[in-house]
Amino acid sequence: MRYISTRGGMPPKSFSEILLSGLSPDGGLAMPEVYPQITAAELNAWRGLSYPALAFEILSRFVDDIPSNDLRNLIHQTYTAEVFGSADVTPLKTLEPGLHILGLSNGPTLAFKDIAMQLLGNLFQYQLAKTGDELNILGATSGDTGSSAEYAMRGKHGIRVFMLSPLGKMSRFQTAQMFSLQDKNIFNIAVRGVFDDCQDIVKAVSNDHTFKQAHRIGTVNSINWARIVAQVVYYFKGYFAATQSNDEQVSFAVPSGNFGNICAGHVARMMGLPIKHLILATNENDVLDEFFRTGVYRPRATTETQHTSSPSMDISKASNFERFIFDLTGRNANQVAELWSAVDKGNAFDLSTTPLFAKIKDYGFVSGSSSHAARIATIRDIYQRYHVLVDTHTADGLKVGQAHREAGVPLICLETALPAKFAESIQEAIGHEPERPAGFEDLESLPQRFVVKDADVQVVKDYIDEQCKGSL
Repeated sequence: MRYISTRGGMPPKSFSEILLSGLSPDGGLAMPEVYPQITAAELNAWRGLSYPALAFEILSRFVDDIPSNDLRNLIHQTYTAEVFGSADVTPLKTLEPGLHILGLSNGPTLAFKDIAMQLLGNLFQYQLAKTGDELNILGATSGDTGSSAEYAMRGKHGIRVFMLSPLGKMSRFQTAQMFSLQDKNIFNIAVRGVFDDCQDIVKAVSNDHTFKQAHRIGTVNSINWARIVAQVVYYFKGYFAATQSNDEQVSFAVPSGNFGNICAGHVARMMGLPIKHLILATNENDVLDEFFRTGVYRPRATTETQHTSSPSMDISKASNFERFIFDLTGRNANQVAELWSAVDKGNAFDLSTTPLFAKIKDYGFVSGSSSHAARIATIRDIYQRYHVLVDTHTADGLKVGQAHREAGVPLICLETALPAKFAESIQEAIGHEPERPAGFEDLESLPQRFVVKDADVQVVKDYIDEQCKGSL
């Protein structure tokens, strides 16, 4: 398996070569040269597998330069009942026949991103141990990626984490979860701006190849291919849990701001998983919904980004979307590079009058958006009807998913996080705060450790440079 760039400027590389790198040298994203195809016989054989065993079958098709025994050990070390609360790892919760929630939020930070990030931490440490190198991870978060990355990397030998987040734009729980970490290899940088400012800084640093090489900069944002491929696994797991045979199709409803989670569903579908529809749900920041409805991809200016009650999706430039457009264009890297030369200047592109817009339906995508009133009503409705409490992002997925639900096609809504992370909205919806899992009772009262910086690339570079002079 070799990996190429969506913009065509990178020679084919192995999984290990792209694992630590983030953006490709040409500014594009790594993609497998071909998607492995899963046969009906393989699907049948996989149906009864445990989560770690299934993860090995899928990941080994994308990772062929790590010895099988090592990869198997890394996977089994990651996906344990101790870390994820049960041997199931991603248990399926049935609300009623044909309507399910896939539980993805039982890891250390109570968010779906733990599932990929815990594996990433172990892969990084394995790779660095072989070379004796250090790695400085630079990431941006709108809420959950940051804490998932920090909890996965805390105390890991040879790794520092520099995590940018928009000052005052996350929930109090999310903020405390990150800023309360006292590990010496964790550096939280609260940026005066919005998430897109943070993401732009990460991309600018990644595109400064001299600085990136000198400081061994890597990324854990979902532009890292390993994040995407680790998430492919739970689409298969959810499909098997919601069906009786491989003759059935399912649809997945996926809350999505950065297009990473639903990109994994796209990969699973391209591999041959019987997915009828990938239902993309946005909040008020509806850049992705607008594209799938109209064919126009119009990244918003940072001043247009709304601060909402599902803050992890307060994103106006979806960094993984380029991967789907690469496939939609028939993997035409020149066309992708041309489209993103406009995007990188803050401009839109319009495919509505091209044959590509009609092709979108061939990939199973449909979309919709939600609002504060809609998500509060959905939380209340799901709680009253099924005695199940969901967070604000999962509510967006349920709201849009149910609008596209079809008779005879099981609908699986992907859980984003546990309700405890968004207590104010839960209080508004049902009249009382959600229960907190053990160990999180006094999170907001813990001492916090972070610095505040302007949304300035050089300021962040200077801070990284200063911290890298200290020993790990």
